[in-house]
Amino acid sequence: MLTATGISKAYGAVQALDGVHLDLRPGEVVALMGDNGAGKSTLVKAIAGVVTPDAGTITVDGRPVRVATPRDAQALGVSTVYQDLALCENLDVVANLFLGAERRRWSVLSHLKMERAARDLLTSLDVRIKDIRVQVAALSGGQRQSVAIARALVGEPRLVILDEPTAALGVEQTAQVLSLIRRLRDRGLAVLVISHNLADVCAVSDRVVVLRLGRNAGEFVTAEATQEDIVAAITGASA
Repeated sequence: MLTATGISKAYGAVQALDGVHLDLRPGEVVALMGDNGAGKSTLVKAIAGVVTPDAGTITVDGRPVRVATPRDAQALGVSTVYQDLALCENLDVVANLFLGAERRRWSVLSHLKMERAARDLLTSLDVRIKDIRVQVAALSGGQRQSVAIARALVGEPRLVILDEPTAALGVEQTAQVLSLIRRLRDRGLAVLVISHNLADVCAVSDRVVVLRLGRNAGEFVTAEATQEDIVAAITGASA
């Protein structure tokens, strides 16, 4: 669905990315791993239109595209859920799902239409929130993450990027989020997960791409690789 080829980006004397390559396919979960400073965030920001690479190309369906702004990325079907989630805690679940994409009828907000669409979307993802009119501040960490992921689907994207989706979650909440990621894959979406948690990555991903010092350090089919292989690529022990 999307290919990034030869992506390079420098911040002054710091070379954040140096000729990085990444393939993302429909119906597949790819985990992007690497130590701090490996270039993961910069690569994601390049795909999401937050930063402009110094070199390299991004293609969608084999066609070169220009991703200069987040709006460009959204128009290409790329939706990103960052680690801070960017939820409005004083608004309810429905309002958060449709924030910036409100449904209207004759210039008037259609609250009933949005509530019905919210219930349908959450049900299709098997997200269980008892009262979707409750403020997001009252939800658990796993429920908030689920709302943020569901909001990313409102625009019907083709690629969903998740930045550390299980960070700071408990065991049960992590299991809920990993199950939700699998459902995104089952819907035929391309999913890119940035994570430091090797157990979560092995549980949910189809492939693992490792960056180290701004370069590709390894790519693994998850079912065929050992955790030791992946750790070695992350630390440079396999070099």
